[in-house]
Amino acid sequence: MKYQAFAVALSACLFLIGCKSQKGRFEFVTPEAGTSVLKGEKLQLALRFPDETVDSVVYSVDGDLLASKTDTTALEFDSNQFNYGNRSLSAKIYYGGKEDIAYTNILIVPPTPTAYQFEVINTYPHDPTAFTQGLQYENGILYESTGMKGRSSLRKVDLKTGNVIQKTDLDGELFGEGMTIVGDKIIFLTYTSGVGFVYDKSSLKRLQTFDYTNPNQEGWGITYDGTRLIKTDGSSFLYFVDPATFRELGSIEVFDDRGPVPNLNELEYVDGKIYANLYYGDRDEVVIINPETGVVEGKINFVGLYNGERQPLNNEMNGIAYNANTKTFYVTGKDWTKLFEVRLSPR
Repeated sequence: MKYQAFAVALSACLFLIGCKSQKGRFEFVTPEAGTSVLKGEKLQLALRFPDETVDSVVYSVDGDLLASKTDTTALEFDSNQFNYGNRSLSAKIYYGGKEDIAYTNILIVPPTPTAYQFEVINTYPHDPTAFTQGLQYENGILYESTGMKGRSSLRKVDLKTGNVIQKTDLDGELFGEGMTIVGDKIIFLTYTSGVGFVYDKSSLKRLQTFDYTNPNQEGWGITYDGTRLIKTDGSSFLYFVDPATFRELGSIEVFDDRGPVPNLNELEYVDGKIYANLYYGDRDEVVIINPETGVVEGKINFVGLYNGERQPLNNEMNGIAYNANTKTFYVTGKDWTKLFEVRLSPR
């Protein structure tokens, strides 16, 4: 009996020692690292302390002071006060002449975007050698920019026949990208050359060449909101550009409920929102972005729209234009044989 009592006592002692050693580690209990938090949600920052007696605990977010406490109770964190994306949380403890620090991180995200469906209204021919990079419709004419070295061009296209009405080619070493109309001019980007061009909309005569503010920044898609140019570089950022000086005015990162949305490509500005093609070989998807917040408010899955033979690369969906009179969109892809007029509606 004495041996059994000793064994029980020893087991209890080891259990207590294990608890004490576990308790002795200063760390976040909640939230766990990588936790996704819906913007506006409140959560508790709870810590495991090495000792119940503390002098102070200093909480920070991305290195900036959040709050300071003198007890071990949880701290409420209001995610609505912070931007979308990864936020680094830290807590520094001072106790008994010692100090320690604990880290965790969260991902602040917006609500799930609205899913949209499409209805095909019309199908038109499209030049199968047009590596579509930009598309815009104005006053009955479809304006299109195309890419690939030796194939890059700016053109006016007859919507119903797909025939090229007017065309100007880029120099053979340049890779054309997105384009947009600004008044009586057309702004045309290049891929990795760090330059863009201004053309006369009527004659397609080149008027001006400009350099990108960031020479290492690639040119992908571009649109115009009536005040600013908005461009992409294949990342998850939208860049705002002065249409007169072509200087960058600022940027905003795009997020959906899963985090940053990369591969933003061709753009179209419609009624205060940005419609953006996503560059993926296996996904024909357009997202609807609020340019003020960067939040993806809607998604359109176009998989199944184009039934032509597809290559795994360089045959992606790209090109979206809006007809304000009919409230319909024109969509196509790189070297597609067809262009589609579609009407969108929430599912």
